[in-house]
Order: sequence, then C-alpha cells, then structure tokens
Amino acid sequence: MLEVRNLSKTFGNKQIFSNYHLLIPEGQIIAIVGQSGGGKTTLLRILAGLETIDAGELLYNGESMSIDELEKRNLLGFVFQDFQLFPHLSVLENLTLSPIKTMGMTKEAAEKKAAGLLEKLGLANHAHAYPFSLSGGQKQRVALARAMMIDPEIIGYDEPTSALDPELRKEVEQLILKNRETGITQIVVTHDMQFAENIADQIIKIEPKH
Repeated sequence: MLEVRNLSKTFGNKQIFSNYHLLIPEGQIIAIVGQSGGGKTTLLRILAGLETIDAGELLYNGESMSIDELEKRNLLGFVFQDFQLFPHLSVLENLTLSPIKTMGMTKEAAEKKAAGLLEKLGLANHAHAYPFSLSGGQKQRVALARAMMIDPEIIGYDEPTSALDPELRKEVEQLILKNRETGITQIVVTHDMQFAENIADQIIKIEPKH
C-alpha cells in the first residue's frame, strides 16, 4: 500500500497541493481524473521520483521513505503520455537499454526478459521493429513493457488514451484490466471520466486550485 500524507507542492507562485492525502491500496486500479492544470501528472511524477515535494511524507507498506528512495527502489514504472520511445532504437533495444545501463543486467538476461514481456503483450513479432512503424496502441504496449522491465510494484500511466481513436482506447482499457490479474497496482491519470469508470476500482478527482 502506498500512502501520501500532508503533501505540499508549489510551482512558481502557484500552489498545486496543500496538505494533500492519498491512499493507494495494493493490487487496485486507481484513476486520478480532473482538468488540465490540476496537478494529476505532477502527482504521478512525484510518486515516480521525478519531482520533488515541498513538504509531506510518503509511506510504502507503512515504511516512510524519501522521493530518492522511491526512485532507487524502482517502486513505480512510468508510462509517459507521449511514450518517449527512442526512435533510433528497435523495440527490443528500447526495452533493454535502461536495465543494462542502470541496473547492471546482462544483455542476455535483459533480452530474455524483454522477449517474455513482448510475447505476453502480443508484440513478439515486433521485437526488431522501430517505433515509427507501430500503431498508437502498439507503442502504448511497448511503453508498458519497458516500464515492467524493472519489476515495479506499481505502474503509473499518464493520459494513456490521449489522442487514441475509440478502437485503440478500448485496447488500452483491456490491457490495463488484464494487468490487474497479475496483482500489480496501477495508477491511471486521465481526463476521460468514461475511461476511468470502465477500468478503475477507485476514482480520485483533483481540481485545480484558484
């Protein structure tokens, strides 16, 4: 279980969070919804260790830890809104780059793990393809596979259906629901309430501060 207590965060002169509390139960899909500027993505980036906080406490299974510790322990895998796949690398290379460079995984072990994830996500035939040749839904699955390479306890998605057509939106929906069967905790940031209602065990609304 991940818990955020008394979170405060300010950008410039704008306070995004003030004494904010959040509880994320293990194994659930939590949808964070709201308008742009409300802090949805910022919250996800904080949980991924990509943003600092002004004040507050983060606890994982009752253990207090810093933002740096969250990042070091690879608790959260991040699926970015624009996927952030390296265009000059193949799908397989996109998956194995970080584990080899930052986790000390051997190339052989990384490629074996990547192949297993690609098989699981229906992308085995695209291991040597490049991002430009993939559909939006396929890129989403590659980005998810890359996030899963670090064996995170939690996966966070930033606007996973943004700019996708209805068919691909359904594909992403099914992917997230299928992931729940593995017991992994998922946090989904979205502005799409219908999508949130279709996938989430719990919906948290964040409103921009005025």
